[in-house]
Amino acid sequence: MPLPQLTVYRRARRHRALITLAGEIDLESAPLVRAALARCLDDGIRVIDVDLTPVTFCDCSGLNVFLHAAHKTTEAGGTLALHHPPPSLGRILNLTGYGFLLLGLPFGPLPPPLAGAGSPDPPAEAPPHRHDPPVPVLSGEGR
Repeated sequence: MPLPQLTVYRRARRHRALITLAGEIDLESAPLVRAALARCLDDGIRVIDVDLTPVTFCDCSGLNVFLHAAHKTTEAGGTLALHHPPPSLGRILNLTGYGFLLLGLPFGPLPPPLAGAGSPDPPAEAPPHRHDPPVPVLSGEGR
């Protein structure tokens, strides 16, 4: 059985993290997302921004993981927000009405070293570019 085509990147500082997901989120790869988000809470992170710009597909398995993580983050006194969802997830959020729970405001400046130098991003832009490439923390690719 092939492993999921998803890579999870994490950049964290203190109680805030930027999780960037790249690839497809489906029944096979959803456990990787769940583990990455749970690890943030286990590490004391309470503000979690999830950048979905490089995600090419997300089904209801992904939505379930994000709803569970949002609930757990809220219980821990934190926030979880999705940014730039792919069209597949956008349709699911519109159909279910859960967008208000998960969609955060566009990225503003993140505390260094999470953000690149410069001013906050405009509303429709991708997250700030990083000077050093993130290192994958979880991946199901190529095994």
